[in-house]
Amino acid sequence: MASDGDVIKNLTDKATYDRLEKDLSAVKNEITALADQVSDALNTLTGSAKKQARRGYRQARANVDSVLSEVSDRGNAALDAAQSAVTTIEDTLEEAIQQRPLATVGLAVGLGFLIGVTWRR
Repeated sequence: MASDGDVIKNLTDKATYDRLEKDLSAVKNEITALADQVSDALNTLTGSAKKQARRGYRQARANVDSVLSEVSDRGNAALDAAQSAVTTIEDTLEEAIQQRPLATVGLAVGLGFLIGVTWRR
């Protein structure tokens, strides 16, 4: 059985066959060059994507660090405010006890009685 090349060779003259063979070789070379260009483009795109992903990760991490720092600052401010309020309440209670010791003892006994009655139930 004759190969495709032999069949084409028999149907055409030598010049046409040589021209077809040359054109086919050129197409193969262009396909190879195109495949190399596509491969290079994909490698470049992959490198770009990696860089963007790294940049995005660094930005997200910086944002998280910033939020954590802000939360920590707010927490410290709230703690300072609570400590200041406790100190103010202590000072007020101490002053009230010094100015009205009997009223304070009566209030403490009354609160103790109410708590005891409520606790029983």
